[in-house]
Amino acid sequence: MEKVTAGHDALGEFAPKFAELNDDVLFGEVWSREDKLSPRDRSLITVTALMASGVLDSSLQYHMQKAKENGVTKEEMSEALTQLAFYAGWPKAWAAFRMAKEVYAEEE
Repeated sequence: MEKVTAGHDALGEFAPKFAELNDDVLFGEVWSREDKLSPRDRSLITVTALMASGVLDSSLQYHMQKAKENGVTKEEMSEALTQLAFYAGWPKAWAAFRMAKEVYAEEE
């Protein structure tokens, strides 16, 4: 997995400890535990958590793109978002579907 530097890039000087935890612990140590949970499954869980929490910004789009890179197909993403709509809320699903369409646009 490619080293993530988003925390250091965005907050390194302002919040160095948070940047370290984001980049080195979350994306370094936790995401690298592929023997425990595949990157594909971690991606689906992350997209689910972000959408359900109402985090409908670039974070969700980033993780949808990462899910695609980790093998989640357009059909699987669509099915996951449809399932989530009933639990997380219809408006959140609409917003998430707009992002997913952008992420998976080149497949159409």
